[in-house]
Amino acid sequence: MPTKSGDCTEPSSAAAIAMDGVRRLVRLLRSSNLDSERRTGVTTAQLFVLKHIARCPRCSVSDVAGRTLTTQSTASEVVARLVERGLVSRVISESDRRRATLSVTEKGLSVLRAGSPPVQDELIAALSRLPMLQQEAIASGLAAWLDAAGFGDVAPSMFFEPETGSVQPSKEKGK
Repeated sequence: MPTKSGDCTEPSSAAAIAMDGVRRLVRLLRSSNLDSERRTGVTTAQLFVLKHIARCPRCSVSDVAGRTLTTQSTASEVVARLVERGLVSRVISESDRRRATLSVTEKGLSVLRAGSPPVQDELIAALSRLPMLQQEAIASGLAAWLDAAGFGDVAPSMFFEPETGSVQPSKEKGK
């Protein structure tokens, strides 16, 4: 519950803890991304996707999206950047001409060897170690917080990847 101090309302200690948590996450993700770009020339998002393609040769973009916990559209954008840079090859499947399979190239493998483990893997692993009730509370709490701030409609993207669309929230009047 907010407390009054003079004419200003002070945020609750829970709000301070939540904001500090977000700050730590952003700092960790930014630092990790800078380190990845310096070591490998690719973002942590690209390294994260590259690692998952290496774990699952001949996978599809849909497989990558599932493994990286993102949308197919977002995964497709990152995969396209990796293909463009020669780190991933995309081949039309002989058994199903509608499906393209992905594999890491030799150049991609050397990028993986030069990089540190993506921080996203550590965050996902840590979240999965929490009890399911806590995982669900974090997920629903973040969604509720973003909705309450008017940012619930902002499309998610992979960390520090270039945006292709507007990131402006569609704030409702009266909020």
